[in-house]
Amino acid sequence: MIEKLVQEIKDTFGDTSVVGSDSSGLQPSIGINAADLRAVCAWLRDHPSYYFDFLANITAVDYYPEDRFAVVYHLTSIPFQQQLTLRVEIAHDRSLEHLPEVPSVASIWRTADWHEREAFDLMGIFFTGHPDLRRILLPDDWKGFPLRKDYQDPEEYHGIPIK
Repeated sequence: MIEKLVQEIKDTFGDTSVVGSDSSGLQPSIGINAADLRAVCAWLRDHPSYYFDFLANITAVDYYPEDRFAVVYHLTSIPFQQQLTLRVEIAHDRSLEHLPEVPSVASIWRTADWHEREAFDLMGIFFTGHPDLRRILLPDDWKGFPLRKDYQDPEEYHGIPIK
C-alpha cells in the first residue's frame, strides 16, 4: 500500500511533497513537506480509496542536540482498517523568540485542535492557521517548553519552589 500511496501523492502534489517513506515499522510512514501538509491531509481524508477519517494523535519529536524537530501524525481509516503515520521535519535554531512552524490541520480533523495545542504547550511547535493556539496544560505565563530536551526547570513559579 505505501509505495502506491507515495506515488499517488507525488503524482497529485509533485515530487517534492514527499520527502521519504518507511514501511519497515508497525505502521507505514511517509515524510511530507510542510508546505504540502494541509493539502495532502485533506486529500488523504477525502480520497475514496484511503479515507483516513480519524486523526488519532499528533506528537512532536526533539532531535536535540541537532537543530531540528518533527511533528508526527497518526491517521486511521476506520472503514478500511488501515493506519498511516505522517512525519514533517522542521529545521530550527532552538530560539524561543521564533518557534518552529507547521500548518495546522485542525480544519481537516477537529481532534487536531487539542493535539496541536498540546504540542505547542509542551514542545513549542507553532501551528499556523490554528483557530485558538494557546497553552492547554501549563499556565499561560509559563516560560519555556518542558518536553524539549534542552529545557531547564525553573527554580520557582510565582514564589512556589518547583524542585
